[in-house]
Amino acid sequence: MLLVVAADEGVAPQTREHLAVCSLLGIPAGVVALTKADLVSPDLVELAAAEVEELLAPTPFAGAPVVAVSSLTGQGIESLRELLVRRAAEVAVEVDPDRPTRLPLDRAFHLKGLGVVVTGTLVWGTVSAGDELAVVPGERRVRVRSIQVHGTPRDRAHSGERTSLQLTGIALEELERGQQLVAAGALAAHRTLLARCRLLPEAPKPLAGWSPIRLHLYSCETVGRVRALAPAELHPGEQGLVELRLERPVPAVRGDRFVLRSPSPAATLGGGEVLDPWWHRRRGALRATALEALTGDTAAALGLWVQEAGEGGTTTAELARRLGMRPGAVEPELVALAERQRLIPTPAERGQQPRWLAPAVVDRVTRRARRVMKDYFQRQRLAEGMPKAEAVRRILRGRGAELADLYVSWLAAQKVLQVAGDRVTLPGRRAELSGEEAGLAARVLAAYAAAGLTPPSPPELARQLAAKPQIFDGVVRYLLEQRRLVRLPGGLLVSGEAVERLVADVREAGWERFAVPQFKDRFGLSRKWAIPWLEHLDSIGATRRVGDERQVVKE
Repeated sequence: MLLVVAADEGVAPQTREHLAVCSLLGIPAGVVALTKADLVSPDLVELAAAEVEELLAPTPFAGAPVVAVSSLTGQGIESLRELLVRRAAEVAVEVDPDRPTRLPLDRAFHLKGLGVVVTGTLVWGTVSAGDELAVVPGERRVRVRSIQVHGTPRDRAHSGERTSLQLTGIALEELERGQQLVAAGALAAHRTLLARCRLLPEAPKPLAGWSPIRLHLYSCETVGRVRALAPAELHPGEQGLVELRLERPVPAVRGDRFVLRSPSPAATLGGGEVLDPWWHRRRGALRATALEALTGDTAAALGLWVQEAGEGGTTTAELARRLGMRPGAVEPELVALAERQRLIPTPAERGQQPRWLAPAVVDRVTRRARRVMKDYFQRQRLAEGMPKAEAVRRILRGRGAELADLYVSWLAAQKVLQVAGDRVTLPGRRAELSGEEAGLAARVLAAYAAAGLTPPSPPELARQLAAKPQIFDGVVRYLLEQRRLVRLPGGLLVSGEAVERLVADVREAGWERFAVPQFKDRFGLSRKWAIPWLEHLDSIGATRRVGDERQVVKE
């Protein structure tokens, strides 16, 4: 930070505001330039320097060097330059390789012969000529044609450098101050943020309820509203958690610093640090739990975000986007949480990214599955099993549909359910018939056996036997489950004995191959019955289709 104070005017109101903004942004060190030193006596220069030192004393910049300078005589200019370089070197940090490219735009213009040009300070990563970047908000892809750093052409710009980029693939009208150029997929923009905020002692009033604000985050500036969450009322000079709702989406990540100002009258209110750039409204205990996690370390925040992703889970890339990190840098933290059994990873299959689930979410699915299976089979005592698709719909309710097969396999491993083809049932379950139902089952089987290859439909048979439809349907489902009745393609039902007899008769007919007309004539079947029977024989391996004919498969 370079704080400029005129020696002939001393500390002005805007000086105090500038100092407060630097403090809110977490700037680590500073230097003071006491300008216009040639216009006042040495005594007044010393007095102005003492006033500045007094101003800095209660701030993070206490003890910062003060240099008297004059742009007319050149007094102190070289000393100031050397001091700035030295102080910058003292607080310089190494480029973080875990951060993706991020360039907040402060200008966009059209330059004759070059086209669209943008400028800004590269806060993370590097940019090379030929790189493809995304404009956020908007997600428009652009390509970097050329680079300049302080007017010098370069092949690559590095974090911390003032950078000018010539872009292709976008019109000037699509760019504006406040947007950010980032590595594709690295950041997202949202309208609601959770933040830790400190009000300045000079703030005009407490935060109680929703208050209008103007947010400054990097080069972005937008209006919105703010309210205190914890405590529910934030007084000048105090720090707390606030919710920000903005007029337009802002590209932000956890840890970003910001400044809040009142729109009218214009004044700096405070500022702080983003804790969750994708905040959404919560109430009661859920809000308290979220606030506790988000004010903790990165591991606590990751655990909360995974839990709130629900039964569908979330990917490493999605979590990295909230932190402003490369996915590879977040992965070890997630693995460590999984090793402590605080997260559950899904297997990476068929090129899909693995997802992360919270154990509490998996436990909730397991409890729901036990309840769904119990309720279903209490109501459908003779059911042959619940259709798998219906079980998924009831258990996951659409929120974890992408992971349906994985959840079903986990539930089967825990013996919550058992998969049988396209149906699920309770492990070890055997349906039992009452005396009345057993008698009806015997009559149904006798009727199907007597009818041979062309039995009546279930409704017709129910009328013939004068059976109640609900009891009849339950008995039929039970007999299907026991494989004593068989469902042919198209839904036709036959007895298991009829299937066995037909397989034996086909093998004894002396055919190696046969056509549909031969089959119909041999067994006296219409096409309605012949085709489903043949498809069933194919499915059980008794025959094999070869063109328009069937080949008999010998035992």
